Amino acid sequence: MPAVSENQPTQSMRAIGPEAFTPAAARRLLWRAGFGGTPGQARTLSEWGPERAVDFLLEYDAIPYERDDDSSFSGSIVVPLSEQEQRQLARARQGGDEETVARFRARRQAAQREDRKQMASVQRWWLARMIESPRPMQEKMTLFWHGRLVSGYRAVENSYHMLGQNNLFREHALGSFAGLLHAIIRDPAMLEYLDNKRSRKNAPNENLARELMELFALGVGAYSERDIKEGARALTGYSYEGNGFVFNRNQHDGGSKTILGVRGPLDGDGFVDAILAQRACAEFLCWGLYRFFVADLPQDFKRTPGWAKAVIGKMASTLRRHKYELRPALRELFLSEHFHDPALGDEKIKSPVELVVGAVRSIGAPVRELGVLIDALDLMGQDLFNPPNVAGWAGGRAWINTSTLYARQNTLTYLLTGETPEGERRRARGGHPFDPRSLASGLGVPAKDTDLFASALLGHLLGEAAKPLRPQRERLVSGMLREAPGMDGIREAVGLITALPEYQLC
Repeated sequence: MPAVSENQPTQSMRAIGPEAFTPAAARRLLWRAGFGGTPGQARTLSEWGPERAVDFLLEYDAIPYERDDDSSFSGSIVVPLSEQEQRQLARARQGGDEETVARFRARRQAAQREDRKQMASVQRWWLARMIESPRPMQEKMTLFWHGRLVSGYRAVENSYHMLGQNNLFREHALGSFAGLLHAIIRDPAMLEYLDNKRSRKNAPNENLARELMELFALGVGAYSERDIKEGARALTGYSYEGNGFVFNRNQHDGGSKTILGVRGPLDGDGFVDAILAQRACAEFLCWGLYRFFVADLPQDFKRTPGWAKAVIGKMASTLRRHKYELRPALRELFLSEHFHDPALGDEKIKSPVELVVGAVRSIGAPVRELGVLIDALDLMGQDLFNPPNVAGWAGGRAWINTSTLYARQNTLTYLLTGETPEGERRRARGGHPFDPRSLASGLGVPAKDTDLFASALLGHLLGEAAKPLRPQRERLVSGMLREAPGMDGIREAVGLITALPEYQLC
């Protein structure tokens, strides 16, 4: 399963013309700038032409979206002890009052259990948004930031703070990276995750300063150890109380610092501004966007192929020219001849979220039980709100191994049939198998013409993936449709196609 075609794609960032924006090209755009779409949606975007289609996906604020908001989630489950309670607990420990200590412990454990339940609800809430939202690009970018500016619930242990960070990413999804970077140093989840809550002028913690430069904004080699130490000083006193940011001025080091060549009494905002002033910042961010939207490049930025570096450099120039506003750079990318080059088509491995959400949005599979899907995402290696570490998910080939591939196939079976594996037998959980009539009618070809229908079905579900194998696949699917005419045959054909290796690509 190749990560990137051996054929070098064009480096041209010229916009493609309407004649090149076929339904197949629109299908690729729907997958990359969202989570896939129906055959009808791909045809509609193609008829609109590339500019209107891209603007429709990027300018999502014009699209109304009404659903249950997040107001039902509680921000008062995890409540720190008051000063009086802290003194009471300290006296109990010193005096050997085990009954009082046990009461405080039981209270903490009950809050933790309740918060874990709420975290599970927040996971289901976000998955539902990705499935339902008419603004797929907004949720896709929220997912990008979640894997880029990483925090994890296991370390934060506050579901409301993780929800707040998720909404922060959604608010800034396609806005200014500068604005998001200034906001993230005030985010309670991030301050807890990277231990900045207790960073004081006499004992600065370097974690947030290091990851801001190493993983979030600059990349290895674009800063020095002194920059980390000075950045940590700039971030002292940046903390939170309850669910909001606080700046503890008495704990902030207000002395002169030199960070990335900028000298002065820099605080957190001065630190972020120094980062944003570096050319490496725009390039490093565009490299991350390119890996997320275009091709599974090597994880090491320095190993990026020359042709990709050239395109990333052009994106970075656009980003800097527009003062880190993301829409112009992504609009240029999604319209470009480079993005639509056949060499980059359908060779990006779907993340587990893309696989699950995309199956619902492009096939019309029932959602069934969100809790089952959340568990399946975990088995496939993408536990929402719990990235494996501060570097996030590796992506690309790391998504696929013998264990996760088995989980992927079982998850698609569950979506299509409602059955889940349990030992040697299967148990129905999600109701009836999915109804393929909407998918079939959307293809725009008669099902009775099995050869034509098989070609259209494979084109929609696989795109351009594994083209040398396409004649063989078409004969197999066409034969299946002849043996089992009608909806049952189409349902079986969809099950077969989604079990193919090519379906793991987009």
